Amino acid sequence: MVKREKIIANIMRGIDRSNIVSIMGPRQCGKTTLAKMISSKITTSHFFDLENPQDVARLSNPIMVLENLTGLVILDEVQRMPSLFPVLRVLVDRDKSPNFLLLGSASPDIVKHTSESLAGRVEFVHMSGFDLREINNMNHLWLCGGFPRSYLAKNLDNSLIWRENFVTTFLERDLGQFGINVSPQAMRRFWFMLAHTHGQVWNASDISRSLGISFMTAKRYVDILSGAFMVRQLQPWFENTTKRQVKSPKVFIRDSGIYHYLMRIKSKNDLLAHPKLGASWEGYVIEQIVNLCGERNCHFWRTQAGAELDLLWLNGQEIIGFEAKCTDSVTTTKSMHIAVNDLKLTHLFVVYPGKETYQLNDKITAISLTELLPKIQGMQDN
Repeated sequence: MVKREKIIANIMRGIDRSNIVSIMGPRQCGKTTLAKMISSKITTSHFFDLENPQDVARLSNPIMVLENLTGLVILDEVQRMPSLFPVLRVLVDRDKSPNFLLLGSASPDIVKHTSESLAGRVEFVHMSGFDLREINNMNHLWLCGGFPRSYLAKNLDNSLIWRENFVTTFLERDLGQFGINVSPQAMRRFWFMLAHTHGQVWNASDISRSLGISFMTAKRYVDILSGAFMVRQLQPWFENTTKRQVKSPKVFIRDSGIYHYLMRIKSKNDLLAHPKLGASWEGYVIEQIVNLCGERNCHFWRTQAGAELDLLWLNGQEIIGFEAKCTDSVTTTKSMHIAVNDLKLTHLFVVYPGKETYQLNDKITAISLTELLPKIQGMQDN
């Protein structure tokens, strides 16, 4: 079993600060396993699985059941019982209340209900599958992605079959449970088409014309996948410069394993020979960094003249830049120098699959992804 100590510590701090902590993340990313690990660390805890009819029946009179509990109350798949949110608001406003840990698959529903009923009372913790702070096999994590059952599968065939089944279940069951009424076939075609734009600036008009759907339908579909943590829309940075800049987001399939399934990449050899190798590496690197630094603090930058930066991180008063390069030999480019000067970067890290870290100049460093993440953590701690 992978010990997810960092995310557990983050959640425990949240429980100390807030009466309600909500773990947000996609299905099958390990939320339930994590909650059970946390439960074992707390003297008194109670677990309700709202996909279990017996637990749903136990909560038919929720105030009577919950108000007498102490310690930590864990509510799994809480979006399936939205009537609980007003009850939780009443309970946590009383002098004595247990702490609540809410687990929900990322969906617009759970965000809507918590924001309406629990405003100011809930702390959100976002989680995904495994990341490189928990796993020391960078290449396997890149190929198979971070979903635990995909990463831990006995072989690549089993991993690929799990991802195929995950996509099918997500389309045919999960979206309906989220209250989203879309055709699974139409969403599948859109998702596969979107994978081909991975790492590119989002152009709803192009993809809608290709699929024969409206501009608004394409926008709705990408928002649905973003709300379910399947897709990341990385927002542009367009302040503090006089140059004309791109103002549409870039889109990425968040989990590299799901991306590789959608692109029919089955093995490391397939990946290394694929024309989307560079895009795959960029998405993988960006997801690892954004998960650590926080989405609100991360952007990409691109000018109409063609200068660009894969990712910039706002770390207090500093702006740190990142470029992902899937190459054995890293060199500086004109675009890197423009980004350093125009954005006044504190430093620019060029992240590549190698193991050595070396200076390209006083402002630009080539670095491995495994060396970069602890360095970012150190910057945050300072």
